[in-house]
Amino acid sequence: MPKKKTKLSASLLALSVMSGPALAGVTQDVEDALNFYHYGKNGAVKFDLNTRWENVDQGIAKNPATGLPLPAARQPHTANAFTSRLRAGLLSPVFHGIQGYAEYEGNLAMLEDFNSTRNNTGYSTVADPEKSELNQLWISYAGIPDTVIKGGRQRIKFDDDRFIGNVGWRQMETTFDSVLITHNNQQLFGLTVNAGYIGNIQTFTATTENIDAPILNVNYKVGDYGNLIGYGYWLDYTETDERATMEKSSQTYGLRMTNFQKPGDTLKLSDNYGVVYTAEWGHQEDYGHGPTPYAVDRLNLMGGLTAYNLTFQGAIEQLDGKGTNKTFDTPLGTNHAFQGWADLFLVTPKNGIRDVFGTLISTFDRGEVILTGVYHNFTDDTGQIKYGDEWDFQATKKFGKHYSVLAKYAYYSADNYSGADTFSNTDTQKIWLQGNISF
Repeated sequence: MPKKKTKLSASLLALSVMSGPALAGVTQDVEDALNFYHYGKNGAVKFDLNTRWENVDQGIAKNPATGLPLPAARQPHTANAFTSRLRAGLLSPVFHGIQGYAEYEGNLAMLEDFNSTRNNTGYSTVADPEKSELNQLWISYAGIPDTVIKGGRQRIKFDDDRFIGNVGWRQMETTFDSVLITHNNQQLFGLTVNAGYIGNIQTFTATTENIDAPILNVNYKVGDYGNLIGYGYWLDYTETDERATMEKSSQTYGLRMTNFQKPGDTLKLSDNYGVVYTAEWGHQEDYGHGPTPYAVDRLNLMGGLTAYNLTFQGAIEQLDGKGTNKTFDTPLGTNHAFQGWADLFLVTPKNGIRDVFGTLISTFDRGEVILTGVYHNFTDDTGQIKYGDEWDFQATKKFGKHYSVLAKYAYYSADNYSGADTFSNTDTQKIWLQGNISF
């Protein structure tokens, strides 16, 4: 292991947990230096360093094609990944409504005992390959009232990232070569319309996928009651490969009503009590180059209460499945945030999935400390086939605007289900420790 790399990352991780007057002074100096106050509106240098240790320990792994245990020689070893990801970007000042942005992204692996999807296949997977790339390169125009037109390689995030997101949990993110038009007139109509087209995907594993994808997301604010959202996503993967990429082609339509996007959001019943809710339905069918006809639905319901600094939610998310390549999937979503942090269900099983779960969130220190606990019970979409259970825990601490640390744990306990499917149903434990500096 290169000692210089390790010492540098350890020093940067230590810096991310510092606080106090001395750090505050240094932070303000750095913030002033990175913003181009004297050269125009919003010009800046952007900087984000994320250092993480991730441990993945699996039980007896099974072959998804047969449902049978893999031979002993093919059982994955426990993974340990120690990585640092740097993003550095340059945002131009605004000139007659025009602005541009260029961003580099690179991930450095200092401990490589893991399957990055590129090497070390004898270990469990941590999908953080050691790569460098042009992460974003876009130009925008805001000369039309309440409207921004942005073209180029860019980050796109809609709603809760279930359908269109940047997979922000992984070290390398997903960005899109696309054109996006955003019309936002909150004062007059409470309406935000996002309409665009995606022509290429740069994935979080630093691969590219070609796609023809018109996208539409319309968000209307219904007073203090929440947001009513309608969406349509037409994903046509145009090139096949060994992963049968074109089977991910689909058209999806849906409606969503919610008043909860982040801890602290609530419909107040009194000064200290409130309610949170989500009601969402989606329908998906084959589309474009997708060779397999199918039609399936998704149901997403959540209700909860807030009291002082506590939020409790009970929820169910169900994605239907009617056989191989006939499942409700979200290939452009940030799927780590759904159906358990152990990531056993990034792709929907052929029998679908029903996730019944409860979440407890507690915030402290003016929202700078957030503790989260989640319990999941997983079955097929009928509730008859039991997949397993999962416990997830997370603690985050912010130090002002620019520094944060995180500790996170997931444990998935597999049931006796052993049928051939699209996932390897095995006991899985994951541990993360992370520090972040962002300007």
